Amino acid sequence: MEGNTTPRGKYAWTATVGEKGQIVIPKQARELFSIKPGDTLLLLGDEQLGIAIPPKSEFELLGERIFGGDNK
Repeated sequence: MEGNTTPRGKYAWTATVGEKGQIVIPKQARELFSIKPGDTLLLLGDEQLGIAIPPKSEFELLGERIFGGDNK
């Protein structure tokens, strides 16, 4: 096998849950997805698949799908 076998644009990080149930998002992930202090994140959970934290752009798309993006 040559080079890195990780698919382009795919990442994996670990986070530790603290005593108060808080997690710290790794710096590289925060920079990659432009996550800033005070931002609101959407956590999606599936009992079989686990937890997903999509980027803010996905949160906006979800809102548009639920409430309709164009009210003309």
